[in-house]
Amino acid sequence: MVRELTHFLGGRHVPGTSGDFGDVFDPNIGAVQARVPLADADEVRAAIANAAEAQPVWAAFNPQKRARVLMKFLSLVNDEIDSLAALLSSEHGKTLADAKGDIQRGLEVIEFAVGIPHLLKGEYSESAGTGIDVYSMRQPLGVVAGITPFNFPAMIPLWKAGPALACGNAFVLKPSERDPSVPLRLAELFLEAGLPPGVFNVINGGKDAVDVLLTDPRVKAVGFVGSTPIAQYIYETATANGKRAQCFGGAKNHAVVMPDADLDDVADQLIGAGYGSAGERCMAISVAVPVGEETADRLVAKLTERVHKLNVGRSDDPGADFGPLVGADGVARVNDYVQIGIDEGAELVVDGRGLTVEGGEDGYFVGATLFDRVTADMRIYREEIFGPVVTVVRADDYESALRLADEHEYGNGVAIFTRDGDTARDFAARVQVGMVGINVPIPVPIAYYTFGGWKRSGFGDLNQHGPDSIRFYTKTKTITQRWPAGLKESNAFVIPTMD
Repeated sequence: MVRELTHFLGGRHVPGTSGDFGDVFDPNIGAVQARVPLADADEVRAAIANAAEAQPVWAAFNPQKRARVLMKFLSLVNDEIDSLAALLSSEHGKTLADAKGDIQRGLEVIEFAVGIPHLLKGEYSESAGTGIDVYSMRQPLGVVAGITPFNFPAMIPLWKAGPALACGNAFVLKPSERDPSVPLRLAELFLEAGLPPGVFNVINGGKDAVDVLLTDPRVKAVGFVGSTPIAQYIYETATANGKRAQCFGGAKNHAVVMPDADLDDVADQLIGAGYGSAGERCMAISVAVPVGEETADRLVAKLTERVHKLNVGRSDDPGADFGPLVGADGVARVNDYVQIGIDEGAELVVDGRGLTVEGGEDGYFVGATLFDRVTADMRIYREEIFGPVVTVVRADDYESALRLADEHEYGNGVAIFTRDGDTARDFAARVQVGMVGINVPIPVPIAYYTFGGWKRSGFGDLNQHGPDSIRFYTKTKTITQRWPAGLKESNAFVIPTMD
């Protein structure tokens, strides 16, 4: 049976009225499992109106009380994390363990946001001038919006919504229409946790819905994660309409492997970092850069051995290392890039095309693919493939490896594997990339640090979660005060007596 999904507006499920729907597939079998309404402009404006009406009520909650709502939400999500992971897995295709990790990484930002009473504290300077004190306060922006991708349908919405709500804003979420069921369930759980109706709204839709969020003057800030062309479009459109914007785009993350690295450990880590979640991660390691021919030969041999042992299966198979891609278009894209790589002269070591999975014969599966002897002028190196494809680019020396990461148009994440502290320290200081791992393949910062890439991986001055998120979702007000001399010597402050 095909489920009929809704929007979530004003604290309740609202059927779509535009007459336009999108299909939500089960990527394991390639069949439609739900229909999601795609909002028109009037429906998006209704979501914004609900948020604008509810926001002052929520902002009037003191920070401690808002934190208690978030704590209750944490408890509710943890109580049903298994069912949420199963729902997420059924629409996205990542394994159950990976789906649970998606939710958990989102909850870690909610845990950070529970500290909002401390995070909102301003500054105070006594006697900045004669009889003058100066202090500052952080106040919510009002209505803010999040436009989030299919590859992390729980984590990214929670990264956006958690700090925004903690700061006293109302939030309008436009999730991916490919896997919207978990965001809708999270909206129900926020309401159950005590969030006033209308403070968290979910509106499903495409570009038309997004454009309303970008142009409606009631929306004060927009956060986005997705591809670079769309990130740039959203950033430019939102800022042109006077909004704050933080927009994160594509990536091509390098892993530099020095000759002194433990290659067995490196190979194990690169397998997970490159092929986990079928490579549909903006932090996936898609480029291995071994330094020296001997290092490269040994690393490729170890990677090849491990790739052949990977188990690609249905997302509900507990023995699967990774599951299907989210859609048929993803399969076509990966297959096209593999052929492009062959045509460009790269050495195809392992070909994952044409994979058939038992019980998922019509599913969106691509096996792990490995290229060697890739060069910096090839499209499979320059462009984001967003699938289970790892390319090996051989570097003659450390400086050449560093230059590859520096000169690439994307600057999201990078890693170096070495036993030498001086090399690692030099790399961390010099590399022109926003997030750096030292013997860590996926350097996603913990929730109380900030997440964000450089160059064409990120648009905007402030990043996701951590202290930057509090700055992004609040405006600072500074007060300079002076009190004229009062009645300090007056008897007005003496305890009255019967005399």
